[in-house]
Amino acid sequence: MRGEDIDEGAAKPRARGAGLLACRRGGAIVEFAFIAAPLFAILIAICQVGVVFLAQQELESAVETSARTLLTGAVQKGKLDQTQFKNTVCGGLTALFTCTQVMVDLQSASAFSSVDTSAPTLTYDSSGNVTNSWKFQTGGVGSILVLRVIYQFPVVGGPLGFNLANLPNGKRLLMATAVFQVEPYS
Repeated sequence: MRGEDIDEGAAKPRARGAGLLACRRGGAIVEFAFIAAPLFAILIAICQVGVVFLAQQELESAVETSARTLLTGAVQKGKLDQTQFKNTVCGGLTALFTCTQVMVDLQSASAFSSVDTSAPTLTYDSSGNVTNSWKFQTGGVGSILVLRVIYQFPVVGGPLGFNLANLPNGKRLLMATAVFQVEPYS
């Protein structure tokens, strides 16, 4: 009877504790919790960079297309004003842009060596609206023109401090430039 007197319940707590340590249920969830924040931060950053690159490429394409209308003299012959030309530029932009926020600066230059293609310094009023005055000089045959199309693209700050904004208002300045000499046109 001595073997029967042994309390089997005394061994179970030890077995249960060892069983908890050996239990692997939920381990994947805990491991994923450790990497979830950095993983989602990287995914959000990749998406944001992709959208900004897409918007920049779209702006470049729209400027290339609209610069061609200046290069061939279509704008000059049609006597388009700045608003009408801006609408031409906006025709090449899709849902990523708001046409009222597109800024067009067209200047003539005396020589290719004197062309300024740098990004402008934007000035704002108390309401946060851009107060820069943009030129619209279409020139004539043989004129050297500098077309800059500027847009303040809204960006979202991501986790872990990732932010693509380069303007004080939290937006990213996108700019596309075309420099060319107007072809002879009749």
